[in-house]
Amino acid sequence: MARVVVNVMPKAEILDPQGQAVQRALGRIGVNGVEDVRQGKRFEIEVDDSVTDEELERVAETLLANTVIEDFEVIR
Repeated sequence: MARVVVNVMPKAEILDPQGQAVQRALGRIGVNGVEDVRQGKRFEIEVDDSVTDEELERVAETLLANTVIEDFEVIR
């Protein structure tokens, strides 16, 4: 068994209201100097050796990420 991680993040040109809310909250709790916050999703998937890299890319692209507004990275 292997653990695969899929990170999904909003594309750079997409507004991230959740990240902006976190950034504003940091200032309210006295944490200064944070220039930007982007909030995304992390998926951890346990797979056996029969699952190919191409299949993992397809899973991420069709099921885990909305590729219109999100980028993804598969880490095997």
